[in-house]
Amino acid sequence: MEERNDGVDEPGWDVDPEDEISAVVEMVGHQLKLRREAAGMRVAEFAAAIGYGEDLVRKVERGARIPRPEYLDKVDEVTGANGLVSAMKREMREARYPRKVRELAKLEERAVEVAVYASHGMHGLLQIEEHSRVVFRARQPAYTQDAVERYVAARMARRSIFEREPGPSLSFVQEEAALLRPIGGTMVWRRQLEHLLVVEQLPHVTLQVMPLDCEAHPGLDGDIEMLKFGDGTAVGRSEGAFNGRPVTDPKQLRILELRYGIIRAQALTPRATRALIERMLGET
Repeated sequence: MEERNDGVDEPGWDVDPEDEISAVVEMVGHQLKLRREAAGMRVAEFAAAIGYGEDLVRKVERGARIPRPEYLDKVDEVTGANGLVSAMKREMREARYPRKVRELAKLEERAVEVAVYASHGMHGLLQIEEHSRVVFRARQPAYTQDAVERYVAARMARRSIFEREPGPSLSFVQEEAALLRPIGGTMVWRRQLEHLLVVEQLPHVTLQVMPLDCEAHPGLDGDIEMLKFGDGTAVGRSEGAFNGRPVTDPKQLRILELRYGIIRAQALTPRATRALIERMLGET
């Protein structure tokens, strides 16, 4: 049986050997190999039993490929592991995300407050999957299909922040221009706008639009993002301040907070934002 190769449905992602997570993937692969051998199955027999190609099995077992959850479930079933292999899904789910995305997701998981001003495109936490895929495919130099799917999966996983209990306070100010660009075509664009209407109704979310007719505001030189944590610490970043690097110094954070506060004051109210989005949907 040949290894499946159908794009989005491939059962894993290649491992970046320079990523520190590669050691974890290698360890999991070794454990899967031991399970197979303990079941008395050769690679060819095992591959046929789980429904994947021999080449893929070898890659997973030597730590060169990150297995998807459904692959682990199948291995668990065939080897009679009683859930021990399936229990590896969380580690492998995190491993498949690029390093910088993992670091951001960990910060977002800890945050009790998130404040965002998005100056150009739709902020990642607000994007639907189809929108996100088009954005990553448009990057230059171009990403491989594998990389596109890894980034899309990571971005969608970050949206679990909306489902946390108790949920963090989430504040978004989104430039109107990003809502007007029909990324992915009319149907994807409509679904994106509809998604915004769903998100803004969540009790811990505030969504505002910065209208195009606002002549000037403190965010014109780039995005702003701040995350505050339960221990009183915070981290912030702005493309237009401190060379775009993350900052934790209270004085620098106050500057970002000042800018963000003025931006929120100049943006449309949440009610006016909802009315604007509904009007856009009515005109498409």
